[in-house]
Amino acid sequence: MTYATLPQFIYGIASTATTTFPLANSQPYHFLNLDFYAQDTWKLTRTLTWTFGVRDTYNSNPLNPHKAVARLAGSFDSISHDVDQPLSQVIRTQQSVIFAATPLAILQPRTGIAWQFAPQTVLRTGFGLFSDILPGSVVDLVGTNPPYSKTFQGGLLGTVGGVAIAPGVPNSAIDRTAAANQLFNSGFARGQLSCASAGPGGAPNPSSCLPPISITAVPDGKLHAPYFMQWNFAVEHQIGNALNLRAQYVGTRAVNQPYETQVNGYQTVCEGCFTPFPYGQPKDPRFGPVTQLSTGANSHYNGLQLTADKRLGHGIQVQTNYTWSRCMDTVSNGGFLPFAAGAILSPLPGKLGRQYGPCDYDVRHNFTAQYVYQLPIKFRNHMLARALNGWQVSGTVFWHSALPFSVLSAPYSANGNGIVQGSGPQYASVIPGVPVYQHNPLPGVTQPGTIQWLNPDAFVSVVDPSTGACTGGDSPKNCQFGNLGRNVLRGPGFFWSDLYLTKWFQVTEHIKLRIDGQFFNIFNHPNFGLPVLGYSGIPGKPSTQTGFGALSYPTSPPTGLLGVGLGGDNSPRMIAFQARLEF
Repeated sequence: MTYATLPQFIYGIASTATTTFPLANSQPYHFLNLDFYAQDTWKLTRTLTWTFGVRDTYNSNPLNPHKAVARLAGSFDSISHDVDQPLSQVIRTQQSVIFAATPLAILQPRTGIAWQFAPQTVLRTGFGLFSDILPGSVVDLVGTNPPYSKTFQGGLLGTVGGVAIAPGVPNSAIDRTAAANQLFNSGFARGQLSCASAGPGGAPNPSSCLPPISITAVPDGKLHAPYFMQWNFAVEHQIGNALNLRAQYVGTRAVNQPYETQVNGYQTVCEGCFTPFPYGQPKDPRFGPVTQLSTGANSHYNGLQLTADKRLGHGIQVQTNYTWSRCMDTVSNGGFLPFAAGAILSPLPGKLGRQYGPCDYDVRHNFTAQYVYQLPIKFRNHMLARALNGWQVSGTVFWHSALPFSVLSAPYSANGNGIVQGSGPQYASVIPGVPVYQHNPLPGVTQPGTIQWLNPDAFVSVVDPSTGACTGGDSPKNCQFGNLGRNVLRGPGFFWSDLYLTKWFQVTEHIKLRIDGQFFNIFNHPNFGLPVLGYSGIPGKPSTQTGFGALSYPTSPPTGLLGVGLGGDNSPRMIAFQARLEF
């Protein structure tokens, strides 16, 4: 159930009411993954070693033993969109596998060379192909296609009508979805026409025609399996017996990464508005929302990695790592699970290229360090030695630059119109010449307990949040998605440091008492997550910008007294003391 405006929520009017009617609560699927690997190493000379390997991977086509899979003959764009063709001729039923075909073998060669070209110095380089598997959630999408699982959408912007959110009341959107399910069940097998068809008599028969149905489409032909190409070049030098230095360049390119697109969306605002969505009706009115699964996304990563590792000697041990990198892609994190709140997974139809930008996890600079220092205190006095000798100081340091994020417009909602059955990033526009960052509180915008991060007057929403209509009036010129790109802005950086003090006391010959002082986030440095955006507003109208672009919550640290994965609750400085016996 969704609502586009507050009055809709107050009066119980659904913008959309979606109900799914599955044939069964669950379906079994069989997966088989086989890998064969061979590798050999040749010592070409006393200082040169070559390694070559190859992996052959077989990932089976997910199999349903009950033949309860239904899918289109190919991608949504490849099928006929003739509304007079029955859905039973478009949807292939009683299929046992999810995809039309999958690769029988995925060969992945890889090779590497190690060359000791000088004393204590080694050069290493390599290249390899590495395959990836599609997540099991793909089966959750295709495995719920009609007629084995039906999804209908009622409400103001739905396809089967109704407005009320409660069942059993006049003009109930919920009841309309149930009625649509009954019509579909009775008419699909008999080859009934869709309600979008004029029918033999020039008009559809509402008592027997099939209502629009949701479906997920798979790519045409054989599945293009996702894979990665990775290459590296490293120089490693050892100084003495304790210090090791390493500089390495790493490059990665990912190909055929999966993503989803809502390809049967349309808009009801005006002719030519919100390109690429058509006006008035979808591309194929026989269907409701259509999710197109594709494997055409890609990514590129290039990084310089520097490492210094000093083994324990003279009471000191240190390991430091610094990475300077750049990651660019069209869809991040495998295309199905968002890396962070507000991450964009589904592009606008036909606009995958516009999504190319920094990865959701693109950290340009990253530094980590771990150290151990045994204090060189050596008192000979028995009492002083027992209290002060043998103290150890250790700790960790984490620092990285900011993560990227996007700024979006408010959705269109005036007069019950908007984008129907479609999704994708509705970007805001940036105003040229206006600084995009603002760290001082703004009256009427910055809320108590938050820190302003963005300048709200640098962004303008395509849709005025106060009216739900396009800024400047509804017209093809004003009602277009904004000029901002994906992940063009950056949040705050991150700094974290822990300190540990440790002392051992010899109680008996075989028993030691260990005392620790643990100082997490010793400098009590606040680390905030990405700004709370909501939607951009209209410059000069603070009521549309309230709370926009402010930092309001701490981010989860990599260590902590309470463990990791607890979010900002673990972020303040915490101090703990503990004692334990070791024997």
